[in-house]
Parts: sequence; structure tokens; C-alpha cells
Amino acid sequence: MTDKVAISEKYERNGWPSVDRPDLKPPEGWSLALINSLNLIHHHELSPDGEQVAFVWERDGRSDIFAMPVAGGWPRRLTPDRAKTIYWWDGPPRWSPNGEWLAFTKDSHVCVVPSEASFLPRAVTDFTSAASSPVWMPDSHGLIVGATRDETTVLLLTDRDGRWPRAIAEDPGDNLEAAPSPDGQLIAYIHRPPDDLNRLELRLYETATGQMRHLTGTPKEKDWSPQWSPDGRQIAFLSQRSGYTEIWLIRPDGEGMRQLTNLRQDVSEFAWSPDGNQLAATISREGAIDIALVDATTGVARDLRAGKGCFAAPQWSPDGGFLSVEYEDATTPPDVYRVEVDGGRMTQLTFSMTPGLAARDLVTPEHIRYRSYDGLEIPALLWRPTKPNGAAIVRPHGGPADAYRFQWDALAQYFLAKGYTFLTPNFRGSTGYGRDFEHANYNDWGVGDTQDVLHGAKYLHTLPWIDPQRIGIFGSSYGGYMVACCLARDPEYLFACGVSKYGDANVYSSWAQCERSTRLYTEMMLGHPRSNWPVYLAASPIWEIANVRAPVLLLHGLEDDVVPPQSSEEWVEALRRHDKVFEYKTYAGEPHGFLRYETEMDWQRRTERFLDWYLRI
Repeated sequence: MTDKVAISEKYERNGWPSVDRPDLKPPEGWSLALINSLNLIHHHELSPDGEQVAFVWERDGRSDIFAMPVAGGWPRRLTPDRAKTIYWWDGPPRWSPNGEWLAFTKDSHVCVVPSEASFLPRAVTDFTSAASSPVWMPDSHGLIVGATRDETTVLLLTDRDGRWPRAIAEDPGDNLEAAPSPDGQLIAYIHRPPDDLNRLELRLYETATGQMRHLTGTPKEKDWSPQWSPDGRQIAFLSQRSGYTEIWLIRPDGEGMRQLTNLRQDVSEFAWSPDGNQLAATISREGAIDIALVDATTGVARDLRAGKGCFAAPQWSPDGGFLSVEYEDATTPPDVYRVEVDGGRMTQLTFSMTPGLAARDLVTPEHIRYRSYDGLEIPALLWRPTKPNGAAIVRPHGGPADAYRFQWDALAQYFLAKGYTFLTPNFRGSTGYGRDFEHANYNDWGVGDTQDVLHGAKYLHTLPWIDPQRIGIFGSSYGGYMVACCLARDPEYLFACGVSKYGDANVYSSWAQCERSTRLYTEMMLGHPRSNWPVYLAASPIWEIANVRAPVLLLHGLEDDVVPPQSSEEWVEALRRHDKVFEYKTYAGEPHGFLRYETEMDWQRRTERFLDWYLRI
């Protein structure tokens, strides 16, 4: 007897399928192969001497580690066989403080390799079934790694030789984000207690004695991302205590906690300067993520670079003269750059854009706002094609605690070239607009946020180049769940069709079957089903599939443990029972986020054909 419904790779349909349309050709100079020809670069780290950057480069069907000189030169491959990894689950290669080693995750273990790659990477965490998130101790020998034990996340102290580890603070709950002090005597980390999933506490571990002490801890308050000042006298961290994600400071003795920045905008990341006088911070602003320099005493911030783009992972050179960053915008794929602290001049270090894409007419969206059913202003990005075809696609993001920003999206650019208008709404629950907006869909999944997306379609009705009868909805993960909610809970039938990529329609069954971190993430926002059953019921459009009128395309990977494939199977069963028009394709071996080139090409072809069939004239 099996404990799961077996699902094999398949294609199913009910009703006439979206067959090829020979009358429609790809836009001149465009193809799906072209937009999939780009090899993404992400998760970089600057070497301690500031002379090299290491990064993850998705190419050759893998996600290998490369390093290259900041002064320019050809990247050298440090790993020969690192499996393709979904970038949002990946992490950067970590330089040892002496610059001689790199640590990273490979095949669910932490590996180390000499920075000159004189021998192959070696796993150092065979004492556990899986490990990740390596952090070097100041002596360049010790390593802190994350692992799972008894259904909790623990921090283990080992070394680059893989000696038997000792646990850092074995108290109940999850321990995360280790940050050793400059002298290695203390380790700051984040603790999440099991009885309050909306609480993140900052704690300290004494390496010599094994003693733990609390630094922060307030019910339903999150403090995270601890970073020591270079002199070890202060710890900076992020907190939403003010209503926005701002930088706070506290001393290692637990005294002197204060809010450093008062931006009334969300800080994404930050890094101390080598002299400790300022911090580089990335700040969310109206769909962009700018980079600024923050005075470490006054908290006053001055912009270093701002505009319609997104900066990430700022890191200081040892002399404080420049920052290495990752940058992307709607017309520029992610790459690593050098930004001069004096004046903000940018120099590109890696080059992932292909000439074929660079030569195309690419679109930069505009940040807009429209009102939802209750008057709440919903921020969104509106992408206007050069030659509109009258049709539009609403694309809600995943998460839900995420946001659509001025970021690279090759598939969106392809559909824009075809004449589709894109609207990417940042519905209530999105990040980057303050804590109240981010928490506005707690205990309210599928209700207020669904109305926000539906009112996005209504906003499109006000645009003179849009045919209101030719609006579709397409989303992945939580965005796919929004597809189910919008099609089942819309008496005005605003959408002509919908595409759900690894989405679900029954929050309860997804919660019961998903992996642990996703289950806790759901409970953080909705509580536990046993105490909040009405919320789970209200969040699940599976009971309202009879209301669906528009055709649906469902796409799902069979190795997905975030939104298990049984979720789409359940949705399909309900669509079939009510005799709805659908197409359903599953992919063997694919997790939550497709990896293989062949899968990318297949689901995109199916999506293009489906949208063209129901939205084009």
C-alpha cells in the first residue's frame, strides 16, 4: 500500500486542446530558443583581498561555481559537476577569511575547494544526511553549517576537514543565520521558537563555554540578518519594529539597542564598511531596489545608485573604495558589477546578455497604483508593448511574501514583442511596501489578495488599447494559486483563460503534503488548521471549481515538495468532475521551479500556444 497517489509524467485534456496556429508566427528576430539561450549569473561573493569574485553560473545544464579577477579576465571553473539548482534555493560560494578556500553547497552537502582549484571539491559534512549555508570562522579553518535534526534546523560547528561537529545552542526551535564575531569568541544567530512562528530572536553563543544568551526577543516580532561591526562592538540587524524593515543596532551585552535608519522604506540587505563608519544598504522603492550609503552613527542615508533597477548582495572592498553588487533591470539580465563608493560609477564584471537579445526592442515597465475593492492602493508594474495586439496578461507573483520589481524577465519580453500587455500586481502580502502591507493577507489568503488581482484586470479595462474580452491570467506557485482563486471567485468572469504553473487550489491538502519549511511558512501566516480551520477553508477555491468558466492550463513538476504535484492532480479531478475545459502537463524529475532546458522549452511552447489560442484574434 502506498501513502501517496502515484502520478506519472503525462498530458491530459478535457475539451478541445489549444492546437498549433499556423497563422501566428513568432515576432521577427524572436524565438523561445533565444530567450532560453541566456546563462544566468547569481550569488556572487567578493574575495577578502577584493581582487576576485566567485559566483554561480548556470550553463551546460549545471549551476557550477566560477571565479574571476575584478580587474577583468576569463572566469575559471571551480566545480565540474555541480547539479542545476533553482536559484532561489541556492547560495553563494563563501571565501575563507584568508582567501585560500571556498565553501559551498553541492548535492545537499557542504563542500570546500582551494580557491585555485588545485583539487576537486570535497564534501565535509558526511556526519549528517544533508547540510547547507556554510559560514567560515575567522581562523579560516572552522566552519558553521546548517542541518536538520528532529524536524528542526540546527547550526553545527565543524571545520574544513569535516571533524565531528558540536551543536550551537540545542534549545527547541530553529537556529539560523550564524554570524561569528571578528575574534571568533561569539556567534550571533537567529532563533525561531516553535510556539511563535512570527518571532525571530537574536541570540549569542559563546564558543569557549557553549553558553547561550538572549539579545532580543519580543512576541510576534522578527529580528534577523545579524552582522558584526568590524571592531566587534556592535551588531547590526534588520527588524520591522518600526513598521518598515530598517537597520537596528545592539551591543553584544544586549544593551544599547536602537533603530539606526528611519527611511520609512524597506531595507533588503546591508553590509558594514571596513572602517565601520558606514553601511551599504539596498532599499525597496516603488518597484526598484536602490543602493545607498548609511552613516553608522546618525543613520542618515545618501543614494549611491538609484533608478528603475534592482541591486543585490553589496560587498565592500578591503580599502572601502568600491562595492561589488549584483544588478538587473527589465532590459538587463543579472550580472556582477563594481560600484565606486566615490561617485557611484559602475563597471560591469560579468557579461551574460546574448547579442541576439541585446539587439531586440526591450521594454521597461512603469510603476503604477490602482485601488482594490476596499480602497487599498495596489502597486503594480505595467508593461506596454510597442505594438499592442489588444490582449493582456495579468501575472501575479509567487510567495506570497515576494514582489514583482524592475527585474529581468525574458519570457515577459517575448510576449511583449508579440503585442501582449503585461500587468504584474503586487497584491496585499507583497514585500517592499512596509510591514502593514506585507501582513495584510495574514489569515486572508485567497480573499483580499484575490480581489486585488481581479481589480488589476478591471484596471486594464480602463486602458484604451485593451480588449476587455481578451485578458488572461498566468502565475507560478502562489501566483498559480491566484489563478485558481481568480477563476473560481469572479462572478464577472474577467479572465478569458488561465495558466497555473505549480499552483494549488486546496491550501489544507497542500499544507499537509509539503515539506517542513513551506508548512511552517503557511502556519506563520494562517496559523495551524486545527485552530484556524475557517481560514483554511476560505482560502481554498477547490470547493468552487463549478464556478470556473475559462479554460485552464496546469503545469507541474513531479519532484515538487513545496506545492506537491498531488495539488494539481486534485485540481484536475475537480475540473473534470465539473466538465471544465483544461489541459494538464506534468514533468518527471522537475522540482518547484523547472530546471531542464527541454522542460523550459516545452512549458513555454504550451503556454504560448494556449494564450495565443484564447487571447489572440
